[in-house]
Amino acid sequence: MGGHEQKYVEEAFRTNWIAPLGPNVNLFEQAIQDYIKQDVQVAALSTGTAAIHLGLELLGVSKGDEVLCQSFTFSASANPIMYLGATPVFVDSETSTWNMCPILLREAIVDRISKGKKPKAIVAVHLYGMPYQVMEIRAVADEFDIPIVEDSAEALGSAYQGINCSSFGDIGILSFNGNKIITTSGGGALVTKNENIKQKAVFLATQARDNAPHYQHSQVGYNYRMSNVLAGIGRGQMEVLDERVAARRSNFDFYKSSLDNFEEIEFLNEPAGFFSNRWLSCILTPTYEIRETIRLALLEEDIESRPLWKPMHCQPIFEKFPNYVSGISEELFQRGLCLPSGSNLNTADLERVVTIIIKELTR
Repeated sequence: MGGHEQKYVEEAFRTNWIAPLGPNVNLFEQAIQDYIKQDVQVAALSTGTAAIHLGLELLGVSKGDEVLCQSFTFSASANPIMYLGATPVFVDSETSTWNMCPILLREAIVDRISKGKKPKAIVAVHLYGMPYQVMEIRAVADEFDIPIVEDSAEALGSAYQGINCSSFGDIGILSFNGNKIITTSGGGALVTKNENIKQKAVFLATQARDNAPHYQHSQVGYNYRMSNVLAGIGRGQMEVLDERVAARRSNFDFYKSSLDNFEEIEFLNEPAGFFSNRWLSCILTPTYEIRETIRLALLEEDIESRPLWKPMHCQPIFEKFPNYVSGISEELFQRGLCLPSGSNLNTADLERVVTIIIKELTR
């Protein structure tokens, strides 16, 4: 916490706006819209996962459809595909951003069409805050007229060619979970440039209640709206978002300047025109064994680090589904490590982490 979160929460209590909806929700949505720009419309929701679920449903995904999904990601990118009874089709990464490979994406689409199943949507992810190859992915999507759900759960504050992430897809999503760059403790948002889509999202997120004096429902809805109390936290967090991005990028710069001279450590650099919020600072090591040596040495000192995401096509729940892979995400999982990256880390904290890593590398 660092902005005026307490003030906005107390305002909710003072005015008795505790239940879903209320002034904080509207003003939080407006703050996000003002930050992203690009004439987006925002619907504040209970989670980022809920936003993906609604986004896919609003794009017409239903039982029996196929949805292309980045394999190198968190399971929340793929789970909503299953909620709808659709089939996830996983696509591997490229090395310049660690995100969905446009070449493999096109190959996957061509192959699925040849099998009589044109995919209904694409879930592309800005992983660890690094934007995916926006122009290339969009070109493939447009070639085959397939909409994109832009998973920006980890990428608020990131940008491509000076334009903020979550504004590139047909529908974008954000997460305000407790581990994200700003948080409402739990929460998310659906982002769109289409006012009609926003209104449909809000309708579905509030139990799809028809316009009637009594409770009437003509379709299935969800309890997905953000509460006025949590939105108050979000308003305060938006005030310090730029500070949080600066802190995360400073963490990354510290690690890179301290470890860049070690041939055993590799960092993901920003391609030209890419701006990452550096939500997590990640390294690659030459082997699984070296990665584990570093991870366990940190753990011995009560410092948590964690391997990069295990690809979805390798997960027990998803391994039976179609995949188009090159081995890149599996290699990243074997060799990669997320280092402590909190916005409140100080220089002494960072030096402690680096000292342990260097000690292991110079044994």
